[in-house]
Amino acid sequence: MASKEEIIEKAKGAIAEFDSEMAEEASNEALKEGIDPVEIIEHGFTAGMQEVGELFEQGSLFLPHVLAAAEAMSKGIAVLKPEMEKRKSQTESKGKVMIGTIEGDIHSIGKDIVVSMLNIAGFEVIDLGRDVPVSTFVEKAKEIKPDIVASSALMTSTMVTQITLEEQLKEAGIRAQLKTMVGGAPVTQDWANQIGADIYGENATDAVNKIKEILGV
Repeated sequence: MASKEEIIEKAKGAIAEFDSEMAEEASNEALKEGIDPVEIIEHGFTAGMQEVGELFEQGSLFLPHVLAAAEAMSKGIAVLKPEMEKRKSQTESKGKVMIGTIEGDIHSIGKDIVVSMLNIAGFEVIDLGRDVPVSTFVEKAKEIKPDIVASSALMTSTMVTQITLEEQLKEAGIRAQLKTMVGGAPVTQDWANQIGADIYGENATDAVNKIKEILGV
């Protein structure tokens, strides 16, 4: 029987080795041993994904590696989902966050980490995916009435679309009913101030803390 530490280490290793099967195995072992899914996601999958992200930024890994790591993470999390849903139904949702990577941008590593951290923190998360048109953000925001609309931009060329998103949410008459958050490698607090976004998420932990703060949960 593997210990909790060994299972968490296995989950982390599965991401580093881009191994979906190993990620699923780690999740199944965690469930069998009664380990809280939150722990394995936070200390295993998310920790592994952050290391992959750092190696990618340093140029030691390339986009296909990142995508393979993200795929392994989602396979591992998919196994844990039913147990997480069961636990979540016993606790009240802290708020609704809609998130996506802005149009023209196919990067999703940062967003995926934020999504898993928000899930862990007890938020209801609607993940629109990557390369999401502004019109989709606006239509979905009207439909699902989230507390937060978060957009991620990983390139300076796509950052400008975050301005369009702010403008179109205003034009749709729903900007006042929600808070907006921006994040991504080139994004800064100055940029958030400049475009009128409510929150700048420097990293996943910062994003979660600021969302909790602004929603008072």
